[in-house]
Amino acid sequence: MTKTLVIAEKPSVAQDIVRALTPVAGKFEKHDDHFENDRYVVTSAVGHLVEIQAPEEFDVKRGKWSFAHLPVIPPYFDLKPVDKTKTRLNAVVKQAKRKDVTQLINACDAGREGELIFRLIEQYAGGAKPLGKPVKRLWLQSMTPQAIRDGFDALRSEQQMAGLAHAARSRSEADWLVGINGTRAMTAFNSRDGGFFLTTVGRVQTPTLSLVVEREEKIRKFVSRDYWEIHAAFQAEAGEYPAKWFDPKWKKNEDVEMRADRVWSQREAQAIADAVRGQKASVTEESKPTTQASPLLFDLTSLQREANGKFGYSAKTTLALAQSLYERHKALTYPRTDSRALPEDYVPVARQTFEMLADSSMRHLAPHARTALTNNYVRPSKRIFDNSKVSDHFAIIPTLQAPSGLSEAEQKLYDLVVRRFMAVFFPSAEYTVTTRISTAVGHSFKTEGKVLVRPGWLAIYGKEAADEVEGGKDGDKGQNLVPVKPGETVQTQQVDPKGLKTKPPARYSEATLLGAMESAGKQIDDEELREAMQEKGLGTPATRAAIIEGLLTEKYMLREGREMIPTAKAFQLMTLLRGLEVEELCRADLTGEWEFKLSQMEKGQLSRESFMADIAAMTERMVKKAKEYDRDTIPGDYATLTTPCPNCGGVVKENYRRFACVGKPGTEPCGFSFGKSPAGRTFETAEAEALLRDKKIGPLEGFRSKAGWPFTSEIVIKYDDEAHNYKLEFDFGDDKNAEESGELVEFADASLGPCPICSAGVHEHGANYVCSKAVPTAAQPTPSCTFKSGKIILQQPVEREQMHKLLETGKTDLLDKFVSMRTRRAFKAFLAWDKEAGKVNFEFAPSKFPPRKPAAGAFAGKTAAAKAPAKAAAAKKAPTKKAAATKTATAKAPRKAAAGAAPSAALAAVIGSEPVARPEAVKKLWEYIKANNLQDPKDKRTIVADDKLRAVFGKDSAGMFELAGILGQHLG
Repeated sequence: MTKTLVIAEKPSVAQDIVRALTPVAGKFEKHDDHFENDRYVVTSAVGHLVEIQAPEEFDVKRGKWSFAHLPVIPPYFDLKPVDKTKTRLNAVVKQAKRKDVTQLINACDAGREGELIFRLIEQYAGGAKPLGKPVKRLWLQSMTPQAIRDGFDALRSEQQMAGLAHAARSRSEADWLVGINGTRAMTAFNSRDGGFFLTTVGRVQTPTLSLVVEREEKIRKFVSRDYWEIHAAFQAEAGEYPAKWFDPKWKKNEDVEMRADRVWSQREAQAIADAVRGQKASVTEESKPTTQASPLLFDLTSLQREANGKFGYSAKTTLALAQSLYERHKALTYPRTDSRALPEDYVPVARQTFEMLADSSMRHLAPHARTALTNNYVRPSKRIFDNSKVSDHFAIIPTLQAPSGLSEAEQKLYDLVVRRFMAVFFPSAEYTVTTRISTAVGHSFKTEGKVLVRPGWLAIYGKEAADEVEGGKDGDKGQNLVPVKPGETVQTQQVDPKGLKTKPPARYSEATLLGAMESAGKQIDDEELREAMQEKGLGTPATRAAIIEGLLTEKYMLREGREMIPTAKAFQLMTLLRGLEVEELCRADLTGEWEFKLSQMEKGQLSRESFMADIAAMTERMVKKAKEYDRDTIPGDYATLTTPCPNCGGVVKENYRRFACVGKPGTEPCGFSFGKSPAGRTFETAEAEALLRDKKIGPLEGFRSKAGWPFTSEIVIKYDDEAHNYKLEFDFGDDKNAEESGELVEFADASLGPCPICSAGVHEHGANYVCSKAVPTAAQPTPSCTFKSGKIILQQPVEREQMHKLLETGKTDLLDKFVSMRTRRAFKAFLAWDKEAGKVNFEFAPSKFPPRKPAAGAFAGKTAAAKAPAKAAAAKKAPTKKAAATKTATAKAPRKAAAGAAPSAALAAVIGSEPVARPEAVKKLWEYIKANNLQDPKDKRTIVADDKLRAVFGKDSAGMFELAGILGQHLG
């Protein structure tokens, strides 16, 4: 009997599909790597299992950070497994290749990325020739069991998905081409003077950063101007009302600061006030009804913007919450959507959703749902139900499943979506707007009153009362106006000029940045006009949160409160790209055009070949500009520091690469300068000022060695006797000469707690926390203790209170900003005193998930006979299993190194004789070095060899950055 293989994007979705199919297709048997019954085999990926790479003959191994091998534009792309999910890939491929599996169903998420995930797995499974099995597409926009069964009844053909598949591949390849070539070219340019300055760029991330930098430049250049408003109070028979002066003849011009109600000199404002004070005024008045419709339904970007504005949630957090409500709780429809409308046949489903809400236990929402049903508000409307505005997915709305057990954050987001869903069906809010003009001695004053007559949809948000009109201000949009009889003359009472200042544009918040990305930087306030522009936006709703997070991770931006602030590194990148005239990477609207073309490709309106040719041309031009740039510096808007040159007292100015002395007026520069980006970390202007002023700064994070490893260090400016000038140096805070020189340490801070080794007090000292007996002091010139722990460990700052907690209780709180030197991924851990090792070590929180069976995570079916010895000899089998898992992958990616290699006899004496990969060997070697205190106390970056290491190094010492290369010679 033949079977159909269903491949979902995540294990949880595979389980949902099995639960939905069981009533109609029969019971499934659960295996380690899949579910199976007579008709279906259901398995899943875990996101991307395969990624594209340049073919072997086009891949650059050595010298990739130079211009010599750029641009890299391969004629086609090979595939390689994602390292951490190889075993899952092997398991999925194994099912796809089964003889009895004759058809595949792509059940990955409905969208561009889901399409790409499946297509790459299918291509990888086929190897050199296509897999050759027909494919159908399951298109799910809701995760309820009935929606899944309906999806299986309406599977889409491969031809229907061709446009989306082309767009998915093109997006992936375009990002690879621009990212690889752009990053290598800009890194090569910035590293020309030596060192390694990693400069990442991307097809979408860099134009997004450009928006933030341009806004910050406007803020920095903004010059505030004084202006005055004239506020008055008029007395009528029925009482007093406020008003504000305005010029009825004023028209908009190029000066965006100009307004009809602004006066630009105090003298003129005072003259107007004096002229009308105490005078009689005539009154004209116009009242008219107006309505305000509810906002449109949410797509992901508008939901992220609303949640950021209301709750301060980041875009990443909102996406995670919405994904959980969709996938885990089945309470929301598919969240990664760019549509704000529903299909035209969805009216009955919308009515059923209202019925569910009316009967739910949500007391704050149920009455409004009952009102909508009673008054028949749920009916066809092009504003809500419009097939032409539904792309891959429709708007985010609640499903027919009432949720339970939501977290506080999930409940807030769910309420946000439900209220918006209900509001769009409710009638418009109705107001009466009254505009009153009071004229005294030729000067006009305006009063606007806005009274809420019928709340309509605003009732859902609790705005029932007339005094809750949004945006009300005295004399501007004051709500309740006292009546004035026709022809009545009023008396001008109090009149006061009010001095104000113009304000710079606001910094981007995550909400406003998402809006700017959506409209490719065009400032569009109208919601429906912005919707028309969003096909030309930067990225897609599904990727925008990740783009923003990537810029934060790369330290191009900082998040302060709700503001997104670009760093010096961001300004330096923009200066470079503008100087090189690489417009495509700077301008949001140009890159928005690429996104628009991908959207056209999805609809079959543009060929993949045409798009990729444009991307290749853009890539070649970008590399050519960087490679051929031959001037000494890049033109830009550079700072002048206020702190004088430490060598000659001259002026220190910034240029593209350095802060340099330009001498005193009329004198030559003395030659003092220091690089703006030592070890790849760019100084903020304030940091450069502090460094010059104090001769030291830090410890600072974010430096990278030539090998790419992150490190933390203080930076000092010291006088160099040979050069007769000051120069910049790294200071790792090791107090390396203190003991030898006999210089005694005096602690200025209070003890943090007892030393776990000798019970003496522990204090701050340089970049470390040290025992008072571990350094020479007046009380004890010869150190007798070894306790020392860094104030920053793997990029995680260890605050005083955390060290105090460790000394008092044995461990810190759970800290979440460690970054592994091996994988370069962030991780969480406690710092704890390890008595056996005699040092501070990591302690990891117990997993909230139960341990997996030996083969469950691997998805690589093993026989019972194979499992038995695995339990008996787990330690010995581990490397073998790893090698076996790699074996299949090696056939697909022949250039990939073996997972483990046998160490030489000399290395085996240090780390053991088991086969091991180089990163694991480095880790074991460091454990040996730390355990035996083999770091040179004068320079922690130098390893002093004992007898065992001397056989490995072939010399008495080695630098920390030499280790990987040395180990390569000892791994067979």
